[in-house]
Amino acid sequence: MKKHYHKNRNIRYHFSKKYQDIKVIIEKRLNLLIGIVMVLGFILLIGLFRIQVVQYHSYTVKLEQLSRKIVEGSTAPRGRIYDRNHQLLVDNQPTKVIFYKKQTGISTKEEIELAYQVADMIEVPTQKLTNSNLRIFWVKQHPNEAKAKITEVEWRALEERKLTASDIETYKIERVTEEELAEYQERDFEAAYIYTLMNKGYSYSEKVIKNENVTDEEYAYIASNVDILKGFNIKLDWNRVYPYGDTFRTLLGSVSSSETGIPAELKDYYTNRGYQLDDRVGISYLEYQYDDYLKGKKDRYEIDINGNKTLIEEGNRGNDLVLTIDIVLQQQIEQIIAEEIIKAKSEPNTEYYNHAFVIVSDPNTGEILAMAGKQVVWKNGEYVVYDYAPGITTSPVVVGSVIKGASQIVGYNSGALQIGEQRYDTCVKLRGAPQKCSWKPLGYLNDLTALKYSSNTYQFYTAIKVAGASYYYDMPFQASPEAFALYRNTFAQFGLGVKTGIDLPLESLGFKGKSEVGGLLLDFAIGQYDTYTPIQLSQYASTIANGGNRLQPYLVKQVYDAKAAPFTQLLYEKQPNILNTIETKLEYLERVKMGFIEVMKYGGTGSGYMNLDYYPAGKTGTSQSFIDTDLDGVIDKETITNTFVGYAPADHPKVVFTVISPNIYHYDNGSEYQSFVNRRISKRVSDAYFALYP
Repeated sequence: MKKHYHKNRNIRYHFSKKYQDIKVIIEKRLNLLIGIVMVLGFILLIGLFRIQVVQYHSYTVKLEQLSRKIVEGSTAPRGRIYDRNHQLLVDNQPTKVIFYKKQTGISTKEEIELAYQVADMIEVPTQKLTNSNLRIFWVKQHPNEAKAKITEVEWRALEERKLTASDIETYKIERVTEEELAEYQERDFEAAYIYTLMNKGYSYSEKVIKNENVTDEEYAYIASNVDILKGFNIKLDWNRVYPYGDTFRTLLGSVSSSETGIPAELKDYYTNRGYQLDDRVGISYLEYQYDDYLKGKKDRYEIDINGNKTLIEEGNRGNDLVLTIDIVLQQQIEQIIAEEIIKAKSEPNTEYYNHAFVIVSDPNTGEILAMAGKQVVWKNGEYVVYDYAPGITTSPVVVGSVIKGASQIVGYNSGALQIGEQRYDTCVKLRGAPQKCSWKPLGYLNDLTALKYSSNTYQFYTAIKVAGASYYYDMPFQASPEAFALYRNTFAQFGLGVKTGIDLPLESLGFKGKSEVGGLLLDFAIGQYDTYTPIQLSQYASTIANGGNRLQPYLVKQVYDAKAAPFTQLLYEKQPNILNTIETKLEYLERVKMGFIEVMKYGGTGSGYMNLDYYPAGKTGTSQSFIDTDLDGVIDKETITNTFVGYAPADHPKVVFTVISPNIYHYDNGSEYQSFVNRRISKRVSDAYFALYP
């Protein structure tokens, strides 16, 4: 019994001791946990103190930055464009605009109701509403009736994916009857037109509803009812205006409208440069080429978390361009071309003559003082004049003998022609080909008189020697690729067959013949094979006039900051850019220039093209051209093209004239009458220039 008692006592003791050990462990762990919590709490308090006290200002600024939203206003007005004498050519005219921007969640029914509300308050040109627009409006206005026009078979085909939702909508529109449309009155037409404009283009971009002839009453009505007319608003926009009308108009270029924003074909170009899709941008010629300077800077606004808008940076119009063009001279030249073409149309053999080009440039800088192209078309019983100036850089022609100056440089450089070398002008006959002749027998000539009388034979002899042969009657002749390459490489140094670098977005290289048949080398040497653009011909003439430097032609002379007083803060000024210098001896180039002086004297082919008082030098050209007269894709008519390049004064040239009249006559009428229209244009243009710049 006693033994059992002691046993129970020992058990209680051990249990009590174990309990006490566990209690100690728990207390230690609890104390540790409390300590950790206290430390974490202390760290949290320190963090809160740092955030709420020490870094309070910094986090307040960050919060403001996160809650701020910066937006830009509408496209700012563009810079102005002036001529070389600071005559204003392009300006901005402010215009009132009523526009619509679709709000999130608005229904078709609500948009139609808005269209009717606005139609009651503004006038719109309903004649622009098409039958298709009206049918779509009817479908949107009568959804249930339009739905009933679709057959069960067609609905089933839609479910089976044999038709698309687009097909169904097309059927609805096509099946609207004339009787249903006949129910519409003038108010409905106005609403339909407004609804059409509301849903034109990108879904959530601004849609111009009216921007022409907006009255003060219309403008005020929309402005005072923007809360009711959900999505409608007003703004001030601008349009380009042209004080000199159509003069030089095409090459000034165009700007996209508020309705279109950036055209689809230029989307990548402009968006990659940071533009918005609804920006108004330059889309052609100088407006496009110099958009970076001309574009205005938009107003910038800050929108806070409450939607309040604050102007933070005021925009400004774009920078101003000063062109090299003299607008008075340009006007006169455009008039001269049109008058002379119309006059020539009354002469024999001019059925296919309808356009001409003129360029007036400074050979020492590359500045273009005037460049014009005009086309005359018989329409509705009278001649209508169209601008054809883009053809100066994009319409290559067969230029003829005008390039013989470059051909003689090839001869001098290669040793195929010597200064003063005499040759007898007679027809050249190669085996298997018809004979090739000058325009008439010219007898004995040297290198100067060969240019003066424009001998073809003289150049033929040179070309044959360049190819490594000596001429004899009925000789077999095969020109090497190296001979063609020598001519083309030399011509390229003058700007023929290569891009001139003019500051316009489009420029053609011209046509380069692929065949290297021997006789074609002779044609090449007299300008009867490859073709060149008028601007290339102008660069060629300038290179000769200035003594051998091929200068880049350009139209923009200076750019001024529009924020400063006019013409005070210069941002950019074009400097003459020498692209290359002719690889020849100075004496060879001087010899060509002496020949060009002879051309303009009495008896020379250029006699009468310019007044001798100007001390001119130059070269004429006559070439065979081939055209498609009935537009069936087949060349069916041989015509003659006249060209002229001239400069003055010959000893210190300050101006170069380039005049081209394609297709001035033909031989089909049994008459050899040739109009002298190109000579008349050249004479009048040079007189107009020297009257302004004596």
